[in-house]
Amino acid sequence: MSGAGNVVFDKREQLEKIQSGLLPGEQIIAVYDAKGVGTGFIGLTDRRAIIQDNSFVGKKVAITSLPYSKISSVSMVSNKSFTGSYLSSSEIAIHVGTQTYSVEFRSDDKGRHVHDVILHYIMH
Repeated sequence: MSGAGNVVFDKREQLEKIQSGLLPGEQIIAVYDAKGVGTGFIGLTDRRAIIQDNSFVGKKVAITSLPYSKISSVSMVSNKSFTGSYLSSSEIAIHVGTQTYSVEFRSDDKGRHVHDVILHYIMH
């Protein structure tokens, strides 16, 4: 995990993809690599979550922007009980309307960071 200024990121090429699509004045908070089928990475800015979805037919890739104002909730997803380890999960689910975007990370701390950043912005 590296940093460019205060930005936390896993892979420079993912950070550069997010940087290339920023709106004027928009600031990147973090860009994390995802594991599993489908999602390539998630970027968080001060205005939105940005997810790269690799699961489109025909080897197409979608970059989806989820403005915080449209996110209704964010969940920690776990296969086990949370007893004794509140919010210890490497997978989150972001709910926007009837759509749910799931992102799995390589470590619990990244899942927690993404969850907490999104929660902060949707609660304010």
